[in-house]
Amino acid sequence: MLAGAMVIGAAPTASASVVAGADTWQGGLDSLVAAGATSAIAELRQDGRTVWRGGAGVSELGSGRPVAEQGRFRIGSVTKPFVATIVLQLVGEGRLALSDTVEQHLPGLLPGGAGVTVRRLLNHTSGLADFTKHPDLAFTDEESIRRWVAEGRWDGYQPRELAALAAAMPVRFQPGERWEYSNTNYVIASMLVEQVTGHRWEQEVRDRIVRPLGLQHTDFPRDSARISGPHAHAYFDLPEGPADVTEFNPSAVGAAGSGLSTTADLNRFQSALLGGELLRPAEQAELLRTETVRPGVGYGLGLQRMDSPCGPLWGHTGSTKGFQTAMVGTADGRRQVSVSYVPYDHTKGAVQQKALMGLLVGSLCA
Repeated sequence: MLAGAMVIGAAPTASASVVAGADTWQGGLDSLVAAGATSAIAELRQDGRTVWRGGAGVSELGSGRPVAEQGRFRIGSVTKPFVATIVLQLVGEGRLALSDTVEQHLPGLLPGGAGVTVRRLLNHTSGLADFTKHPDLAFTDEESIRRWVAEGRWDGYQPRELAALAAAMPVRFQPGERWEYSNTNYVIASMLVEQVTGHRWEQEVRDRIVRPLGLQHTDFPRDSARISGPHAHAYFDLPEGPADVTEFNPSAVGAAGSGLSTTADLNRFQSALLGGELLRPAEQAELLRTETVRPGVGYGLGLQRMDSPCGPLWGHTGSTKGFQTAMVGTADGRRQVSVSYVPYDHTKGAVQQKALMGLLVGSLCA
């Protein structure tokens, strides 16, 4: 689910005017498409208002229709900050503690669950294996991809089934020993939310974040494969030609990456989260307390921290079947940029990442 923690390099020269900057930012989207993406969209928000929005590429191969700049897309692991926020709200309400263990609330779910705390789930220091790497779900060769495209993408999973896949794999390390990203952590975090509240985690996110912030195009479907409203199509690049993978059952990723949103909604959420609208001060401080991933990159409780020429940037990246997403903002909550693109040409991933980084730096450090 994670597209890769971002290390921000030197910022390009940026004009002081939004008009001049827009040429640079649009150029970043054009570069993504030139590097094999079928579409790319982005929006920059500053001090509560949209200052630029752009798009490049087509909504569907063969259609010739420009991509919808305000269209919806699958956000992948950008779902995780939403889940972490709900967990931290429950901590602030005294219904959970970061020191609580999985075994306390979900006895028998995991071998060694007594050593896995809520904090270790949220900051990826649990040592739990990643269920997406289980042989039942992982792509091991082109034939496994074809099987998924033809049939596997419609398969449904319950959170306990995903947790069981992880539990069937060896633990990566003892809880707290080091940092390693695992999608399993957030599936289990969502199960804790459901155990404590008595409601589905998706409903808690809608009630606590989506509705209060007016995120009209954001949702977390449990098993609906459809994306309603304008949206780009996503593809796998197979030798026989593009395979449309826009629709699949999101229960196969659950709280690790099932979300749908728009660039505008993600920017509003990021602004509210970093601006202190969603969490009490104590939990806000915990949100931003990081584990070191590598030099210049840290991971808090659901947010990545990335060093940049203009100071620390916070956000998350996401990768799910056919979509790549980045939601990044300045630490003061004043400036945010969100990007979604359909990478398609898997041979040009490094070139696409370079174009993405240039767009993020050019917009946030201008």
